[in-house]
Amino acid sequence: MPRQVLTPQAEDFPRWYQDVIAKAELADNGPVRGTMVIRPHGYAIWERMQADLDARIKATGARNAYFPLFIPQSHLTREAEHVEGFSPELAVVTHAGGKELEEPVVVRPTSETVIGEYLAKWTQSYRDLPLLLNQWANVVRWELRPRLFLRTSEFLWQEGHTAHATEEDARAFARRIHEEVYAAFLRDTLAIPVVLGRKTARERFAGAVNTLTLEGMMRDGKALQLGTSHELGQNFARAFDITYLSRAGRQELAWTTSWGTSTRMVGGLIMVHGDDSGLRLPPRLAPTQALVTVVKEGEGVLEAAHGLVGELAAQGVRGELDARVETPFGRRAVDAELKGIPVRVEVGPRDLGTGAVTLVRRVAGGKTVVPLGGVVAEVVAALDADHAALYAEALARCEERTVPVESAAEAAEAARTGWAQLPWSRLGPRGEAELAEAGVSVRCLTLPDGSVPDSEEDPEVVALVGRAY
Repeated sequence: MPRQVLTPQAEDFPRWYQDVIAKAELADNGPVRGTMVIRPHGYAIWERMQADLDARIKATGARNAYFPLFIPQSHLTREAEHVEGFSPELAVVTHAGGKELEEPVVVRPTSETVIGEYLAKWTQSYRDLPLLLNQWANVVRWELRPRLFLRTSEFLWQEGHTAHATEEDARAFARRIHEEVYAAFLRDTLAIPVVLGRKTARERFAGAVNTLTLEGMMRDGKALQLGTSHELGQNFARAFDITYLSRAGRQELAWTTSWGTSTRMVGGLIMVHGDDSGLRLPPRLAPTQALVTVVKEGEGVLEAAHGLVGELAAQGVRGELDARVETPFGRRAVDAELKGIPVRVEVGPRDLGTGAVTLVRRVAGGKTVVPLGGVVAEVVAALDADHAALYAEALARCEERTVPVESAAEAAEAARTGWAQLPWSRLGPRGEAELAEAGVSVRCLTLPDGSVPDSEEDPEVVALVGRAY
């Protein structure tokens, strides 16, 4: 197998992205246009994301539930702005069981409407609030221009839905998810730096009064929305009669939120950390952190490799044995690089004869001969260092390619290679509409110190502008 197996990023970034997905065995196109088959390596990455996020979500007090895939069309029409926002993407079932349905059903694009029905049913008193639910599910949004992991007609995600007694409590919970769950996960597990902000009215989730977003910069300078948390005010509570008996004995409307992330994060992971040799998985996420590879057969080689996998596991390292000596060693090495395995421990007769093995690091690069007795300590140190290195590299790129500008025209020019920042008061909805015509969007509104503004009206609000996936 030739050393260069991917299209170089500098030559054709979209093609490089497709090459990585195919050759790192992450996913394939499904039989229906816009769908995808997630292969075992890609799904293992998603499982690690899911497990980590699930623990963080449960730590907020939310509990998992499951709601139907099919939603009566009448449910969506009860929240007019919501259905208008999703109508171009809806998949509608009109026939089933060999006959036409009395009422068409929609394949869920998101679950605010069906969950709203049950929030109303399960909420009677202030004692029932807050009601904090989360769902891991698939959703369908009919994409005209699909791209694996980034935009597919069916994708996997989690969606949280909550009801609260007060606006303040709902707002605080939406922000907690935004900052303590999503931002912390992206930073600490995926090693992805993100800008936290609020969406403009133009970009806000349909039916929400405020949408909080996390925007990450990809290696080509484009933005990718990696998670959102929505304050829904009382819009859905009014539409679905989500009311409760207050302490004062009055019937009150609840305040609701919704929030979600998806398999889009896998696409973001590829485009933030990948290089011309394939994936580079952050060590805290990687399903296999250290691959112990038998270079070729020899006395004591297989036993030593088995022993190292056990020693690594005892120290909490996710190790795996590769003893496929019938497959050429060079091919296996390239495969491990493509899949982004952080560390390889190569065990062969020659090094083993001197009581050593070879350590290969995916992020830092290079090979080091390490005494057998020091392998585990070296691997643990390498994993910690490489996670920090990935984050620092991505952060430096983001900072270097984000520039201050003075006008919409300058923002559009800067968005060719990265992001632009300018005062929202100078851009405003009119400038935002001009940018949209050029394929550029306001990714979010922030404050100069990186915090999230409470309102668009704050005179210090800054617009982050860029091209997006």
